[in-house]
Amino acid sequence: MLIELDDGFSFGLGLFETILLYKGKAVFLDEHLARINQSIVDLNLNIEKLKKEEVLYYLKSNKSDLEHEVLKIVLTEKNRLFIKRAYTYTNEDYKRAFSLNISKVQRNESSIFTFHKTLNYADNIFEKKKSKKLGYDEPIFLNSRGLVTEGATSNIFLIIDNKIYTPKISSGLLNGIIRQYIISNYPVIETDVNLEFLNKADEIFLTNSLFGIMPISSLDNKKLKSQKISREILSKYLNFIKAL
Repeated sequence: MLIELDDGFSFGLGLFETILLYKGKAVFLDEHLARINQSIVDLNLNIEKLKKEEVLYYLKSNKSDLEHEVLKIVLTEKNRLFIKRAYTYTNEDYKRAFSLNISKVQRNESSIFTFHKTLNYADNIFEKKKSKKLGYDEPIFLNSRGLVTEGATSNIFLIIDNKIYTPKISSGLLNGIIRQYIISNYPVIETDVNLEFLNKADEIFLTNSLFGIMPISSLDNKKLKSQKISREILSKYLNFIKAL
């Protein structure tokens, strides 16, 4: 695989999507295509839009018998990369649920790059690795105003008195594909979420395109009251995926 040096690999001016493959089929492919192509427009990047036929051709040419896999697509001005890798989340991850901590790194809600899935991803990965070393699964970022935004690789939802809340996009976060799925299928309240409000949560769950919905067991070592509704949402999501 020959990669040409361009602004994507020199300065991070490129885009990527990470897509769940279930029995060889790209889950939410149309939504991933719409997001990456809109980012090309919004960031005024000199990149040819990604076509569905490109993805389907790659998948047809790289079939496997695995139930779950991951497809990563990277687009820069001179490069179009399609890379399959193993799916690493396990049933044990869902059984034990994730633990969260609050990162000391602030999310920059004034930067356009915060709202797009670009190759500027070092803060996310660095902080996630740091959290793992401390015994947590995912760090949560606050913005410059102290408002909750998102996880390193996920969006966050909280449940208080059976009502589902999630931070506004304007707080500084990526509008995740599964975030959109949750908002489309449940009565979600998008609002400003500060730490005081987050700490009132009866339940918290995360979403991303790979694990779908992940229940949370604790926040900064404080055990949450419940996972009941989160697990109901997870169950319905898994049935939805299996029916595709």
